Amino acid sequence: MPQIGPDDQSTPLAEGRIRSTPLTDEEIRQVTVGEPTTGNGQITLVEYDPMWPERFAGEAARIRGVLGDRALRIEHIGSTSVPGLAAKPIIDIMLVVADSADEPSYVPALEAAGYVLRIREPDWHEHRVFKGPDININLHVYTEGSAEIERLLLLRNRLRDNGADRCLYEQTKRRLARQQWTYVQNYADAKSEVIEAIIARARVSTAHVTNEG
Repeated sequence: MPQIGPDDQSTPLAEGRIRSTPLTDEEIRQVTVGEPTTGNGQITLVEYDPMWPERFAGEAARIRGVLGDRALRIEHIGSTSVPGLAAKPIIDIMLVVADSADEPSYVPALEAAGYVLRIREPDWHEHRVFKGPDININLHVYTEGSAEIERLLLLRNRLRDNGADRCLYEQTKRRLARQQWTYVQNYADAKSEVIEAIIARARVSTAHVTNEG
């Protein structure tokens, strides 16, 4: 049975966006700069690699060097940011800029450093995604104040801190990874129900801690 290996898992929407409405194949093609990568197979997950945080740190330093103070925030997100969680071996990074729709303010600088713009979503948080020049990364760009920033960090922090939800999420990933997928985004969208439930619990937990404080 064919598998989508690490080099093929490059439709770079998956771990850096959380969307309750799945994208159609046509929508995936519309937001992709160039041709989207199809896999027609299973998803390859690997065990957590303790080197992933170091790889993120190296990439974050390069991005800061390229953009300077235009990089308002850089965060390690997605499954590779959660110790102990199996993941696709792709480092997801969130870059926050003043206005992600203002491409001239940051895209040329990133492209000059070897990053390649692969996703442009003007109708969804002005989300942009780049592939990296060296290691396999997805660089997700959002505008400062976007609601998606909070959601991504709520999910990451909940998975880091709560063993039950981390176990649930990994079980869901492994079950879905065994199925056949045309695009990696289809696999990511199939996790939406579980992700939304985890985020909801994270909000309740955060509100409880805030109220106690």
